Amino acid sequence: QVQFVESGGGSVQPGGSLRLSCVASGFIFRNYGMGWYRQTPGKEREWVARINSFGGFIEYVESVKGRFTISRDNANNRVYLQMNSPKIEDTAVYYCNGAPRRLSSWGQGTKVTVSS
Repeated sequence: QVQFVESGGGSVQPGGSLRLSCVASGFIFRNYGMGWYRQTPGKEREWVARINSFGGFIEYVESVKGRFTISRDNANNRVYLQMNSPKIEDTAVYYCNGAPRRLSSWGQGTKVTVSS
């Protein structure tokens, strides 16, 4: 079964930092591009960042460029999102999944709350 387990969320102040982690299982991780997505109530799930299977190509949504960094560790089926200088509008539940090609399952996500 495809599974994603996100962790590392919590409360953070603007200008602080947070590192999200995701461990994936149930598929050949190294053969998939991976990404981070986020969702707030009343909004569609939004793509945030992606990294190709070998880590040589990375893209971000414009709003997080220069502040977030996606990375992956294929030996351990993990993908990370380093969040630097988060803003109030970054508050959301963050999920990982394949990107751009998503797998059918979503994990529980990890909640990030940016506030003073």
